[in-house]
Amino acid sequence: MSDPTANFFEAIGRRGHIRLLEEATGTVRFDLEHDHEIDRWYLVIEHGDVRVSREEGGADCVVRISRATFDRIVTGRSHIYAAWVRNEMRTEGDVRLARFVQRLMPGPAGAHHPRDFARGRRRPA
Repeated sequence: MSDPTANFFEAIGRRGHIRLLEEATGTVRFDLEHDHEIDRWYLVIEHGDVRVSREEGGADCVVRISRATFDRIVTGRSHIYAAWVRNEMRTEGDVRLARFVQRLMPGPAGAHHPRDFARGRRRPA
């Protein structure tokens, strides 16, 4: 069975440097709640260089969310901002880091980048 959360974090870890996070520095801990347990994932960000860890430690920002909701977000079936507004996700500490992490989340299935959409509209028919 596929694990969307593990796949998401492993893919981020393989990327190493992420341009979208070059203005960010800090550690984000994700507390993913399920079956009366908590899975913890850490993102250590240093000016775009990203390392993923499962080691326990302090964090500048803590994101608490159910594992099921996080799975929906990382598969594009839900949006992180909507979960935040519905109070399905809670953050503590440097919320700015959570906003940076939002940039890593996939869009809905079948979504296109606005520039790609605009380029397609300019092509002659």
